Amino acid sequence: MREQLMKLLGTKQSIKDKALKELENKEMKFIKKYQEVEDSWVTQTLQNKVPEKLQEKLDLAFKKAFEWVFEKGTIVIEKSYQKKDYEQTFQVNAFSAKLKQDKKTIQTFSKEAQKSRTKNLLVSGIEGVGMGALGIGLPDIPIFTGVLLKSIYEIALSYGFTYDTEEEQFFILKVIEVSLSHGEVLVSSNQMINEWIEKPMQRESHLMKEQMTRTAKALSNELLYMKFLQGIPIVGVVGGIADTVYLKRITTYAQLKYKRQFLQTNQIMQYYH
Repeated sequence: MREQLMKLLGTKQSIKDKALKELENKEMKFIKKYQEVEDSWVTQTLQNKVPEKLQEKLDLAFKKAFEWVFEKGTIVIEKSYQKKDYEQTFQVNAFSAKLKQDKKTIQTFSKEAQKSRTKNLLVSGIEGVGMGALGIGLPDIPIFTGVLLKSIYEIALSYGFTYDTEEEQFFILKVIEVSLSHGEVLVSSNQMINEWIEKPMQRESHLMKEQMTRTAKALSNELLYMKFLQGIPIVGVVGGIADTVYLKRITTYAQLKYKRQFLQTNQIMQYYH
């Protein structure tokens, strides 16, 4: 009886360990993909054509978009999906995980998060291309920011986490910033987020405004040339496609971080030890 129990406990431990190992491999692939910076042909072509003050305008536009969503817009975003459905689905998946305690039940949470990501990528693609065809660049930023935060909110709910506290909003902003980083900054910042997940009290949520500025700048740096291009009718379709490209990059990273948080801190996972 003792041997059977030890074998069962060992199996459960290996399921969680294996899930964490697979997650770490995916994180390393993400870092390897985005660690090196190479200017695209668009960047090289437009480098001397973008107005000097466009960067400042983008910084301000993204910052204002974050401020509006966190202060008033979350309620508006929540009208675009059924929050209770996500919470109920999580509870059902959690109950199943406690009963079965196998690898398949862990994957269920990831599948729910992936479903919402796929849907939002489609929405972003349609919106970005449509705006680009009309030559709408800067006005697209609040819409893009709304879809981005909606995507992360749904990922968080899929793994059983909230997003409406200042601490969680700070975490979301940091995840977005790090997902757009490069080089050693990406490596060290990724490690810092992993440490935050292990010890949430280390999160410096009192620096919310500063983090909002940093995240807005990270987005404007990456999207500068594409938003300029998006402001040109017809040709702007190319710039509009960038919305989907960057949404995919950011939400891929966000899903990795929320899954790590789920595996390391969620009470459900105590049953896998």
